[in-house]
Amino acid sequence: MVGKRTTGIYPYIGLPSWGERLADAVENTCEDQGLVPPPRAAITQGLATALGETEIKKLISTSRGRKILNPTASRVVQSGNDRVLLLICDVHGAAVAPWDLNDRTVGIWSPPSPAAVQRVAELIAAETVLDAAEKARKIAIKERDARRRAPSDDAHYATALAAAETKLADAARQVRDAEHRRAALLTSLGNRLPRPVVRAAEEDGQPMAALVLAEQTYEQAVHVQRYAASHLERFGKTRGYDLAESMVAAGQLSRGMSVLQQWRIKNADGTLSELWRMVAVTANNRALARLNVFGLRPEHIVTGMPRALVPLPSDKHEPGVRLLNQREALNRLSQRLNEADADEDTEPEHTARRAAKIATVPMEIVVGCSKPAALEHVLRGLNVNDHLRGIQPYDEEARLVALFATLVDAYAQDGKLVELLDETFPMAQGADLLDLDGVRNALTANGPLDPLAALLPAEEKVSPAALRDVAVRAITALVFPEIPSAGPGNGRRQVRDTGAFWPIVRASMQEPAWSQTRAPNAENRTRLWSAAVAQLFLHRANILSALGLFTVPDAKEGTNQDPRSLKELLLRAEAGEPAAWAALVRRMVPALIHAPQPLITPGQGSEAGAGRKGVRRSPANAVAALTMAYTAKAENISRALLLAFARSVLEHPDAVLAPNAPDGGKPVCYGEREVDEDQRSPIVPGMILVPDLEGAPTGIVVDKAWFDDTFPPDLAQSTNQGSGSVVTTAAGATASDSGPSAASTTANGQVPQDPRDRLVTLRREMSARVELVEGAYQRAIAAASELTAGFNEAIDLRAQLGEEPLPADQRIQWMEKLTALRDAAQGSAAELENVEALILKL
Repeated sequence: MVGKRTTGIYPYIGLPSWGERLADAVENTCEDQGLVPPPRAAITQGLATALGETEIKKLISTSRGRKILNPTASRVVQSGNDRVLLLICDVHGAAVAPWDLNDRTVGIWSPPSPAAVQRVAELIAAETVLDAAEKARKIAIKERDARRRAPSDDAHYATALAAAETKLADAARQVRDAEHRRAALLTSLGNRLPRPVVRAAEEDGQPMAALVLAEQTYEQAVHVQRYAASHLERFGKTRGYDLAESMVAAGQLSRGMSVLQQWRIKNADGTLSELWRMVAVTANNRALARLNVFGLRPEHIVTGMPRALVPLPSDKHEPGVRLLNQREALNRLSQRLNEADADEDTEPEHTARRAAKIATVPMEIVVGCSKPAALEHVLRGLNVNDHLRGIQPYDEEARLVALFATLVDAYAQDGKLVELLDETFPMAQGADLLDLDGVRNALTANGPLDPLAALLPAEEKVSPAALRDVAVRAITALVFPEIPSAGPGNGRRQVRDTGAFWPIVRASMQEPAWSQTRAPNAENRTRLWSAAVAQLFLHRANILSALGLFTVPDAKEGTNQDPRSLKELLLRAEAGEPAAWAALVRRMVPALIHAPQPLITPGQGSEAGAGRKGVRRSPANAVAALTMAYTAKAENISRALLLAFARSVLEHPDAVLAPNAPDGGKPVCYGEREVDEDQRSPIVPGMILVPDLEGAPTGIVVDKAWFDDTFPPDLAQSTNQGSGSVVTTAAGATASDSGPSAASTTANGQVPQDPRDRLVTLRREMSARVELVEGAYQRAIAAASELTAGFNEAIDLRAQLGEEPLPADQRIQWMEKLTALRDAAQGSAAELENVEALILKL
């Protein structure tokens, strides 16, 4: 592997036998502490292969014939209810890669999905095609220029020049097509890459204290690493000094924290490489700066180091060969740097000189934990706490996401998370069976939304739209918790009971006393809500698009959310209930903001002059206009159009295919109908088609121009002339002066509704009303069956235990209640028989 070694400051990695001893020491120490260790392969291949020969000897001691970690070389950290064992040691300066999931760069990732991962593969292929097309264009330019410089008296001059011009035009067209394809793929990805999915590593089917990534191709792994590193460097530029030069001059002065993680790389020949490496949970910028000083890139560490970077004299010329064994790669690197360092002629700017003070760096490595399934969440929390106390400024969205994660953890540590969700979802089918860790990951967008399925009503079908709706409602309740209503006044000064949830929000957000809640507090929490909700969407727009949607009463008293499910709200809106439509609009707001073509944007325009800066349109005005459209009298709006629009908006974030026009043509954005085709926005998955008055899709794509034309700003202030008016409060509660079955006449002597229009409306609403009645009866039947099963079980247990029967007064009370219910059910059955007869007359 490595010939005669040159001694020096750059460490050489110990023999594999020392790795086995270190694995024994870690496993025995974890057993003594009651913790779970990493997989043995992670220790021998990822940890021991990054430690110098003498370093492992310092870490191991012997107690009663068993190898354990030296007490001075390890410590246990408590994070909430979880414990983590950290190994304190010095590792090779080039052995740690930055963590892709650093909380400072959370905004560069989109939610993971199989469709997004497939688009990444297509994006890589498109970039390869683009590179080849650009090279071909450069060659064509050179050939064209060479033809121009040729003697013009040549008989074939004109023909050759024309051919060169044609070739250049074809090459330029191919570049334009490749650029358009790449731009369309980037747009379909929300101009972000899907977040890498990690889970706890397993050994013999049991989760262990290490992480593992999902399988990916070599090209995808390289692309993701380069993407993460480029953005980490961009965020690192906010420092007031050059980090790399600081480490060259003074070394690394403080410890970072790392965890063992496995990359599963699928090679071009079909083989699978399972590589264990250390990633920096904290000190990500320092890890990247160290690699830059060593002249390496993160992909060299996690996918195998190119042998050309650390060659030996005996190596054959085989381009593309990668060293997968970390021990061999680091030993080669140390050998090369030690040789250069020993040479007196080596220049000061040589890597051997610049990396001298980071040849080894102090590190704390996770080698055990109490709950492996929650390891990623615990490490994220430690990273957030480390950064929130630091001096380097956060990106605003990343800071708010980190702050929301601490809020969720505060609810969980106080034991109030499940209690709050139980109050927010009174019709949940199993709130008491929630997976707490899964819920925390779902709400912070660090895991799938599947654990939230228990919060859906029994009749609600599990779907991505329904789960995302539950997540948004849960985030709203966490940020704007309801407090108990004030008691009756007695003329004396009272201290308001703020309940169990407000103190958690106040401590996490560091807000003043409840009585001092003002507009700045409402705005800060609105920003927090907007950033947390944005993580659930592939296309993320400006988080300021939600400003004004929550006001001081929301921040002070909490949001009074409608407890009904999406399915029920859609049915009731179809049945003609304005309150249901108003609640549905509130559920649609996040999807209207975070769409490929955002429909709600930050307040734009100017009150001083619409012609100069555009008509002023605040987010609250857009929401109010869409709410009032349900009862407004407008020729271009119908109930069918609104309901079709609502269904499309709620489902569009999960679309995997771009929409197609009904006539088979290519759709075009509403505001770009007069724009040249090559300058139009690409049509990508997630875009929705404009519905006509009957609710059928057209060939036009919904965009901001269509939304503003269909629901103009003055619609929110217009006086409703329909069958009822809806008032939307700041918290989203609604009130109407008439229900779905209001009379066809209006108050105050207004013109009554045309009977023909009323008949059309009723015929359209009856289908939804029948379905609502069907759902109510199904719930009643299920409740009766559950009641019967409960009584049968109680009777069997009473007979088995020989207990006395219930008192007679208790039995009489229950029988009276059930008799009244049975009479009501018989009366409703008679009503249904009348409806059956009426259907024949309709």
